[in-house]
Amino acid sequence: MILVTGATGNVGKPLLRELHAREAGPLRGLTRDAARVTFPEGVEAVEGDFAEPDSLKPALDGVRSLFLVPRLGSDADLLEAAWRAGVEHVVLVTSLTVQSHPHLGPAREFRAVEQLLKDSGMEWTILRPTQFASNALMWAATIRENETVRAPFADTGLPTIHPADIASVARVVLTEPGHHGRTYMLTGPEPVTARQQTEVIAATLGRDVPFIEISRQEAHAQMAAYFGDDAADAVLDVTGGDVNEELLMVRDTVSRITGSKARTFRQWVEENADLFR
Repeated sequence: MILVTGATGNVGKPLLRELHAREAGPLRGLTRDAARVTFPEGVEAVEGDFAEPDSLKPALDGVRSLFLVPRLGSDADLLEAAWRAGVEHVVLVTSLTVQSHPHLGPAREFRAVEQLLKDSGMEWTILRPTQFASNALMWAATIRENETVRAPFADTGLPTIHPADIASVARVVLTEPGHHGRTYMLTGPEPVTARQQTEVIAATLGRDVPFIEISRQEAHAQMAAYFGDDAADAVLDVTGGDVNEELLMVRDTVSRITGSKARTFRQWVEENADLFR
């Protein structure tokens, strides 16, 4: 039995589809409200709340492999519950910033979860993806309203990854041997700047999408209102304010593990164009 947490998210949803299509065996998707989700036929929807570890015990019953999206609740409690339930292998998604920006708060939190998993007594595989292509959805309302996209670091290109590629790698490491005790850095096939992302969206929609570069200070003022000062600074560092070779490097991990080329940002936009219309 494989249990997928974050089952309705950008990675969990395509992961369940891939596992189901490959007939990977009994599957469960963890959600807070099973009545509101639609999974592929034969995939069991189970309810659980990360804030209440006891609620996760039925979901973990009989599970041997777990796909874990962290920081949805107490990861320590969940990992202990998984170990007690007899889970043998956990695939954990953290962030490439654990390696590229270990001094930042979010990266330290991810590293702490990685260490909890390594100390848990279960087999583990860690996936560290870079910036998601789906982060462009933060502009969706602006673009739908024909307003101007405003972003800092307009010409800093990061090797943005399609979330489905993270799912494809997760499917392989969950179902094939040779991946226990491994940590994989995951990126897209090429760097893409914020300006280029907007141009791709415009071309896909067949209309102009205005773009203006703003200063870090202006971007910080907007973001801090929602995320707080420290989180805003961390995001701005890793989207252009404090880039380094580790963050900018294009890696071939997706193609090596899955046997398929990593998907481009353009492909993600074409698949999700309606969200910008």
